[in-house]
Amino acid sequence: MKYISTRGGMEPQSFSDILLEGLAPDGGLAIPQSYPHITAEKLEQWRALSYDELAFEILSLFIDDIPAEDLRALTQAAYNPELFVGDSMVPVKALQGDMALLGLSQGPTLAFKDMAMQFLGQVFEYVLEKRDSRINILGATSGDTGSAAEYALRGKRRVNVFMLSPYGRMSAFQRAQMYSLQDENIHNLSVKGVFDDCQDIVKQLAGDLDFKQSMSLGAVNSINWARIAAQVVYYFWGWLRATTAAEQTVSFAVPSGNFGNILAGHIARQMGLPIARLVLATNENNVLEEFFRTGVYRPRSSENTYATSSPSMDISRASNFERFVFDLVGRDSVKLNALWDQLATQGYFDLSDMKPFFEVDYGFVAGQSAHANRVSTIAEVYKETGVLIDPHTADGVKVARDFVQPGIPMLVLETALPAKFSETIEEAIGQPAPVPEHLQHLNDLPQRVVEMDADVAQVRAYMESNA
Repeated sequence: MKYISTRGGMEPQSFSDILLEGLAPDGGLAIPQSYPHITAEKLEQWRALSYDELAFEILSLFIDDIPAEDLRALTQAAYNPELFVGDSMVPVKALQGDMALLGLSQGPTLAFKDMAMQFLGQVFEYVLEKRDSRINILGATSGDTGSAAEYALRGKRRVNVFMLSPYGRMSAFQRAQMYSLQDENIHNLSVKGVFDDCQDIVKQLAGDLDFKQSMSLGAVNSINWARIAAQVVYYFWGWLRATTAAEQTVSFAVPSGNFGNILAGHIARQMGLPIARLVLATNENNVLEEFFRTGVYRPRSSENTYATSSPSMDISRASNFERFVFDLVGRDSVKLNALWDQLATQGYFDLSDMKPFFEVDYGFVAGQSAHANRVSTIAEVYKETGVLIDPHTADGVKVARDFVQPGIPMLVLETALPAKFSETIEEAIGQPAPVPEHLQHLNDLPQRVVEMDADVAQVRAYMESNA
């Protein structure tokens, strides 16, 4: 399995090489030369596997430069049930009718990002040890990526983490999870701007090849292919638990901001997983919903990106969207580069002539949700089922209802535990969300964070002084 860049300027590389690179040298994103295909017979063989065993089977299709016995040890360590709360890993929880919740929020930081980040922490350490190397991770978070990455990489002696987060744009719980970490290799930078500003700084520094080389710069955001590959696993896991026969189809509803989570579903579908629909749910920042509705992709400026009660989706420029568009244009890098050039000069591109293919060929449909929808959905689901969901998951449930097909299970991907967003939960049900016992005093811990302007030079200088 070799990897190429969406923009066509990178020689095919191995998994371990792209793991440590982040952005490709040409500014594109690494993607497999082709997707592996899973047969119906293989799917049936996987039904009895534990989560770590399934992760090994799927990840071994994308990783052939790590010996099988080593990769198996990495997945066992990443998906050790003792790291996850609850009686079972990634449970399916019934909601209403054919709709159910795929429980992805039982990891160390109570968010779905843990499902990929725990593997990333293990494989980073493995590859760096093998190469006797160090790496500086530069990332941006809108809420949950930061804490998941930091918890997975804290104390790793070969890794420094520099995590940019938007000042005042995350919940108090999310801030406390990140900023309370005191490990010397963890650096939290609170940037006076929105998530897109943080992400732009990451991309600019990653695109500076001299800086990237001198700092041994890597990434943990979903631009890192390992994140996407690890997320593919839970689509297969969900399908295996929602079906009893190989010919059955399942739909997935995915709250989406940066497009990484639902991209993993797209890849699972391309691999042959019987997925009927991939339902993309946005909040008021509905650039992606607008694209799937109209065929026009028009990102918004920071000033026009709303602060909402599902803050991890307050994103108007989705990094992983490039990987889907690459597939959409027939994996033609020339066409993709032309689109991104137009995006840079005109602020949009128009693929409305390809709109019929969005659902027919790729299963994509989309909808959006607003604050009132989130609050009412949280209240309704809790009243009818006793299941408490967070605001981002509520966006997914609200949009999913419009796309349920009779007899086809609809799995809504859970985003985070409600405890992270207690203010909205209290508005919805009249009481705060319960906080797991081991995190009840999180807000009382001292916090370690550096505030700075949304300025590339400031971030660069801080990194050079603290690496």
